[in-house]
Amino acid sequence: MTVKPIRIAPSILSADFACLRDEIDMCRQGGADWIHVDVMDGQFVPNLTFGTKVIDAVRRCTDLPIDVHLMVIHPESYFEDFAHAGATGLTIHAEATVHLQRHLSHIRSLGCRAGVAINPATSLDSVREVTDDIDLLLVMTVNPGFGGQAFIPASIDKIRRARLLLDESRSDADLEVDGGVARDTILQCRRAGADTFVAGNAIFSASRPPAEIGELRAAATELA
Repeated sequence: MTVKPIRIAPSILSADFACLRDEIDMCRQGGADWIHVDVMDGQFVPNLTFGTKVIDAVRRCTDLPIDVHLMVIHPESYFEDFAHAGATGLTIHAEATVHLQRHLSHIRSLGCRAGVAINPATSLDSVREVTDDIDLLLVMTVNPGFGGQAFIPASIDKIRRARLLLDESRSDADLEVDGGVARDTILQCRRAGADTFVAGNAIFSASRPPAEIGELRAAATELA
């Protein structure tokens, strides 16, 4: 099994936007590797969140990589604007398009890392044919749309199978998990082969958010 360094990517979906710069500075001080931005259109998922101006604002606050998760239909409509605003990577859902390979290639052509996400009920077969076209595979461990949801236990086996798929394909793509990531779930995900962890509520609702980033990293460090 491929073992990559651990990355912690705080999701600003759970941040206090009245003091966004301070929240992002806190993540940097805590040792965050990426900043994760959830973009929702109210159609692909039942919530509405951020657009280009927020990504631009985050970029002006930090030089950390900005990991943008597009939970939208017609994701191709956003690529140029978000890349120009400062996104480092753009992750689209396999369920949101019938032209997955084309869109992943387009993302790369803009100088961004190309990612594909799959929902809990979506088979890994949906990404089997594009492993050469991705820099990141995101396994959703909750149904997308809202922060603070409980981790779906069956996701562990799916993460394990995703790791196997990437290894068998000789893909160097990162394996990211998002949803319910906390101290009591992160080690299981790491043992299953994940290397990048999105955490929102676990960090921003903690009594000491910067320290919580380190606690999550420490909790994921003990390998099976």
